[in-house]
Amino acid sequence: MPASAPSISARLRGFRPSWLAPRVLRTEVLAGLVVALALIPEAISFSIIAGVDPAIGLFASFTMAVTIAVVGGRPAMISAATGAVALVIAPLNRQHGFGYLVAAVILAGVFQIALGALGVGKLMRFIPRSVMVGFVNSLAILVFMAQVPQLWDVPWAVYPLLAAGLALMVFFPRVTTVVPAPLVSIVILTSITVAAGIAVPTVGDKGALPSALPAPGLPDVPFTVDTLTLIAPYAFAMALVGLMESLMTAKLVDEITDTRSSKTREAIGQGIANVVTGFFGGMGGCAMIGQTMVNVKVSGARTRLSTFLAGAFLMVLCIAFGPVVSEIPMAALIAVMVMVCFATFDWHSVAPGTLRRMPVGEIVVMVTTVACVVATHNLAVGVVAGSVTAMVIFAKRVARLADVTAVTDPDGGQVVYAVSGQLFFASSNELVERFDYAGDPDNVVIDLSGAHVWDASTVATLDAIEHRYAQRGKTVEITGLNEASARLHGSLSTAR
Repeated sequence: MPASAPSISARLRGFRPSWLAPRVLRTEVLAGLVVALALIPEAISFSIIAGVDPAIGLFASFTMAVTIAVVGGRPAMISAATGAVALVIAPLNRQHGFGYLVAAVILAGVFQIALGALGVGKLMRFIPRSVMVGFVNSLAILVFMAQVPQLWDVPWAVYPLLAAGLALMVFFPRVTTVVPAPLVSIVILTSITVAAGIAVPTVGDKGALPSALPAPGLPDVPFTVDTLTLIAPYAFAMALVGLMESLMTAKLVDEITDTRSSKTREAIGQGIANVVTGFFGGMGGCAMIGQTMVNVKVSGARTRLSTFLAGAFLMVLCIAFGPVVSEIPMAALIAVMVMVCFATFDWHSVAPGTLRRMPVGEIVVMVTTVACVVATHNLAVGVVAGSVTAMVIFAKRVARLADVTAVTDPDGGQVVYAVSGQLFFASSNELVERFDYAGDPDNVVIDLSGAHVWDASTVATLDAIEHRYAQRGKTVEITGLNEASARLHGSLSTAR
C-alpha cells in the first residue's frame, strides 16, 4: 500500500461524529448532567402551575428533551416542560381533568407540525434586533424574579450557601474548565449540607420524584367532535406560544454559537415532541431558554448529545438516584439560575454609551418588549407587542421619506409632479392633499420614476387623485412606473 494512502482507521475517523471526540464528548456529557439537575426543580414547579402531579412534568421534560434531540432543528437547545405551556393548559386541566389536558397536548403537537410545514419558521426573519434584545433581557429578568420567592422566609443558612455557590461559579473556571462550575457547585454544596446536617429547603421538598419510566397510552377522553371543539382553542394557544418561544430561543442560540439552524425543522420537531409527550402522559412543553443558556453559554455544549443526555440523565437521576437528588439544596440550583440571568442579560444594550447612540425608536421597542413580558410573564406577548411597535415606528419613519415636488411649464399648459419615496398605506394616505386641483393647468403629469408602489392603498390614492382632477375637467398622466409598480397599478386601478 502506498505510504500516502490513508489507513482504514484514519478513514473511519473521518466518518466519526464530532461529538465522539474525547474533549467534546466530555463537555456534552457534563453539560447534560448539569441541565438535568437544573431541570428537576423547574419541572416540578411547572407541574404545580399546571395542577398536575410532579411526575407529569418530569416525564414531559424527559420525552421532550430526548425526542427533540433527534428531530429538532437546533442542536444543543433544551426543550422540556415550561411555565408558558403550563399557564395555557392549567385552566383546561382544572375545569375538565387530566385526560383533556393530554389530548390538548397531542393536538397542539399536530398544530405545530402543520404550522412548521407551512413555513412559520421563516417568519423569524421579521423579528427586529431590538425585539430580540428585549426578549433576552426580559427572559433574564423573569428567571431572576422566579428565584426571589425561594429566598423569602427560609433558614438563614440558605444565604451563605447561595453566596458560596455564586463564588464557586465565578472563580472555579479560573482554576479549570474541564468540569462545569455549576456541577462543581452543586456537588460541593450538597456534600456540605448533608455532612453537616444543615436543614435547608431541598429538591425533595418540591415533590416526590418518579420511581419508574412513563408508559405510552391514549388520553382518557371521549373521541368526539365535542371533545375536539373543547380542546382545540387551548391546543392552538399552546402551539403558538410554544413555537414562538422555541423559535426565538433557536435564533438566540444561533447568535451565541455563530451557526445556523433550520427553523422549519425545529417547528415540526417541537410538534413531534409534543405528540410523543402527550402519548406518554406528559404535560407538553417547548424550548427552555434558561436551561438552554445553562447548556450552551455556561457549560459550552454544542451538539444534540447534550440535549439527549439531559433528558436521559433526568430519568436516571429520578429513578436510580432519587434519594440522593432529593438532598440537593435549592440554594445550589438557585445560584446556578442567578448566574444564568447575569450571563443572559445583554448588559451592553443598557450601557449609557449605547443608549446615547441608539435611535429613540429602537429603545422604545426594546423597553416595550421587556415591559410587556415582565407585566404578563408571557414571552410571546412581549415579542408580539415589540414587533408591532417596531413596525409602526418603521412605517412612520419610511412614510416621512415620501416627497412631492411640482414643476410648472413656462407656458403654464402643464404641471409635472415628481413623487419620490416608498409609497404604501402610511405614506400614500397624505398624498392626496399634496396636489393643487383647482389651480393646476388642464394637463397634469405625475412622475413616479423616483417612487415605488407597494400596495392597493397607494393605487387607490392615485385613482382618487385622478378622480379629483377629472371632476374639474383636467387630465392626468402617470409616468415613470417601474415594472413591479406598473404591474400592480395596472391590475388594481379603476381609473380607466
